[in-house]
Amino acid sequence: MDANEPEVAAPPHVPGPFRVDILTLFPEMCEGTLGHSILGRAQRAGLVEVGLHNIRAHGIGRHRVVDDTPYGGGSGMVMRVDVVEAAIAAVRRPDSLVLLMAPAGERFSQSIAVRLAAHRHLVLVCGHYEGVDGRVAAHLVDGCMSIGDYVLTGGELAALVITDAVARLVPGVLGNAHSLDEESFTRPRLEAPVYTRPQRWREHEVPEVLRGGNHAQIAKWREQASLELTRALRPDLLDAPPAPPSVDNMRQMP
Repeated sequence: MDANEPEVAAPPHVPGPFRVDILTLFPEMCEGTLGHSILGRAQRAGLVEVGLHNIRAHGIGRHRVVDDTPYGGGSGMVMRVDVVEAAIAAVRRPDSLVLLMAPAGERFSQSIAVRLAAHRHLVLVCGHYEGVDGRVAAHLVDGCMSIGDYVLTGGELAALVITDAVARLVPGVLGNAHSLDEESFTRPRLEAPVYTRPQRWREHEVPEVLRGGNHAQIAKWREQASLELTRALRPDLLDAPPAPPSVDNMRQMP
């Protein structure tokens, strides 16, 4: 989360199922992750829809060619703009927000997840090999997104991270909606540590205040523990301004 990002609130309710379409050369990289845990249950409940689409289906010629050598020389292969254009056109709707997974993109964070959850349809385009023709970012998509300052083999892992982070914000996906209010980065703090049985493990006890049943004291302890943890591990978050973004701003990509 950027130190300048404000505290965020839960997204407004959007009618109809929230849908993500992931365009990739390797859909099998995503299949297992999408079918399990909260994201899998959300799909089975009809709250979230996720589509996987093989970009190679739009490849050129009998061999479904999707890439070519870079102009100006250089190593690796570059994904073709016309192939990516056809793949996007096959799933794009009037209400779609199309994002290219790219190292040069905007840094993904919880506040951006909230913004994206205000949309009904996301299309996440995954690059691979040396990269994607620059005309895709310049002319075909609504924006580019990065999940950090490091290089991955392709955009599939980034697309999965974004899908998971955004889908769990859709109303009804989490069994306890209040848990969203307490999670790390929902405000500019890290979440306080949580504990369960056994009460004593080796020489370490669960904090006594959490076992006492006094909810006011528990809330105070969690607030203080959250502050201390943030100060120790992520002091940059404490500089974030406190004002939440407006709903209008959450619905607009930069």
